[in-house]
Amino acid sequence: MIPKVEQKKKIAIIGLGYVGLPLAMLFLYQGFKVIGIDTNENKINDILNCKSYLPGISNVEIKKFINKQLEVYSNIESISEADVIIICVPTPLKKDSEPDLSYLINVGENLYSRVKKGQLIILESSTFPGTTREILQPILEKSGLKIGTDLFLAYSPERIDPGNKNYSIKDIPKIVSGMTGECLTNVFNLYSNIFNNIIKVSTPEIAEMSKLLENSYRFINISFINELAILCDLLKINVWEVIEAASTKPFGFSPFYPGPGIGGHCIPVDPLYLQWKSNQVGKTSNIISAASFSNQLVSDHILKQIVKILTLNKNSVENKKVLICGVTYKKDINDMRESPAIPIIDSLLKKGVKLSYHDPFIMELKINEQVLRSIDITKNTLKEFDCVVILTDHSSLPRSEILQFSKTVYDTRNFSNYKNINANLYLLGGGQI
Repeated sequence: MIPKVEQKKKIAIIGLGYVGLPLAMLFLYQGFKVIGIDTNENKINDILNCKSYLPGISNVEIKKFINKQLEVYSNIESISEADVIIICVPTPLKKDSEPDLSYLINVGENLYSRVKKGQLIILESSTFPGTTREILQPILEKSGLKIGTDLFLAYSPERIDPGNKNYSIKDIPKIVSGMTGECLTNVFNLYSNIFNNIIKVSTPEIAEMSKLLENSYRFINISFINELAILCDLLKINVWEVIEAASTKPFGFSPFYPGPGIGGHCIPVDPLYLQWKSNQVGKTSNIISAASFSNQLVSDHILKQIVKILTLNKNSVENKKVLICGVTYKKDINDMRESPAIPIIDSLLKKGVKLSYHDPFIMELKINEQVLRSIDITKNTLKEFDCVVILTDHSSLPRSEILQFSKTVYDTRNFSNYKNINANLYLLGGGQI
């Protein structure tokens, strides 16, 4: 039985991005009052104007709660009003692939003088094992309050998959951990109000490592299947039919699919957090290093394939017209973080290609100093391009029109379905070029 007092608590969420805003909505729908905090003034203004900047959250939903259950601010001055503080700030990589915890450390430094006795603080950001205990706890205890007695500190890794319509956030099992038994009990009781299945683990380090394991698993397997796609191109074998055949095995195999590279905040970043932590204890993960290298090769391969298509009847790609379909890192979202489309577009522009793009989620794109704007796809515009390249298979892309009216199509996502291959359609891993 969850104590009814839990539902009277006021929740502060720091960071209103792909993790923080959906989490806020979960609490709001369960009747909690939420204080949303983000240093990005544009996000705050959008919310105040009842405008959603994330697919999956509508303007109507924001309008339902703003200035009623939901307050938003660009600073943390109101943090003392909260009973619970949830930290959902970015944890990117530095240029040397070392963890960048500057956002988290900055939050901690701003929090410790404002926290009050009895508050529960939950870190959701993906990070390396030891961050909660070794980085965040010492900062918070500068307040003079002791973790586990005066303040309660927990770690619960986010598992949000933007654009995934098969699993709602509340239905994804939620891992929770605490610095002490009471910390764990507090986070369990709170999250049991909004998630259907709570998984307790013994320490924050277990929870932190579980997140890195999940994303490293995907990173390694996606990198491998991209490498296999390149090999299949060289061997003139269709990798998509290979995967379909292998997937008929009812055990011991999970299908992964090729694409232009790994994007987003988590999958390209978390394994390198694990690699960095391994290095701290004198160990190197050879598998992660190999996967990271392999992931970089697929963009080069795709670029070479596009050049081959463009030069089938001419020696130069200069002034050839290319339409890129989809520039976000995955379908049906507006997330550009680590998008593999960017280096491919940049390389094509440097080769003198006349490039345009279409993406229903990204109206404007800046590559170096050049500004590109999304164009509409019509029968007539498709006929203008020498090659249409599918980098992100958004659901709204007009498949039949693209396949019917384009001179040539290069498909990196099996958007067209490998069984429909024709003389003007080329697939990544299709073994055709």
